[in-house]
Amino acid sequence: MSEPKREVPPVLQKLLKYDAYITNQFVTWTRTILPLNTFRVHYKALEISCHGIPWFAFWIAFSWLFNNPHLVQMQVNILFGLIIDIIAIAVIKAYVRRRRPTANVDDMMGQMGPDVFSFPSGHASRAIFVAYFFIRLWPVHFIFHLPLISWALGVSISRLLLNRHYIGDILAGCLLGVLEGLVIELLWVEDSTARWLFNVISDEKLDGGDYHV
Repeated sequence: MSEPKREVPPVLQKLLKYDAYITNQFVTWTRTILPLNTFRVHYKALEISCHGIPWFAFWIAFSWLFNNPHLVQMQVNILFGLIIDIIAIAVIKAYVRRRRPTANVDDMMGQMGPDVFSFPSGHASRAIFVAYFFIRLWPVHFIFHLPLISWALGVSISRLLLNRHYIGDILAGCLLGVLEGLVIELLWVEDSTARWLFNVISDEKLDGGDYHV
């Protein structure tokens, strides 16, 4: 027996329609300045730069190859943040089930499960979390702050210009990214614990810890 179709409250229906209208107006206006055919390759590059699969593959490889004791705490904490992000996005998308814009071309890499849905934007949440992490939680040199912010904003806006999301999806994703940063800040894994966790999953032992051999 099929599940009954969920009824969307009238107020929410109006908000969703307004969100779709504003998004369409913004994309249409932007394309008069930046033709999609010319810049699509750049939007796709931004999409890949913040896709969950490449990020996990890169971060695990980075943590494994560069197991510097001074980097372990950073590597473990950002990995936890990425895991929280993927779980949160999957759960929310599976529950909300908002369809992507009708103009979306279904050519996104590695799309699976709840990825077919639109709300919220996982790319936006991930980009904002990474920027938040390296600006506030594990601060890099200030000369990298502007590139980080520009990249995070570029990823978020490119989701609109590729017709992957509505503006509401992007705003929700950005808010989620900040919340994830706050959660990691609250649950920050200390250096000794991070080294122990790394030792548990690695055959190599880190210098400076109780488990070094």
